[in-house]
Amino acid sequence: MKTSERKKDLNAKSRDELTTELHALLREQFGLRMQKATQQLTNHAKLPAVRRDIARVRTRLHQTSKAVQK
Repeated sequence: MKTSERKKDLNAKSRDELTTELHALLREQFGLRMQKATQQLTNHAKLPAVRRDIARVRTRLHQTSKAVQK
């Protein structure tokens, strides 16, 4: 999925959906880190991609919380 499509997807989601996705991404990141530690990771590009997705979701959550406070 392209970055622009990903941003549109995140903008369409509610706060609860974003929180759920964040937890799923954090679990995936943990699994990838464990695979890396045990030298079972085959796709090394997946780890930074997941890290960027986590940052995107956290940014969107922060934006929505700031909008609610105003």
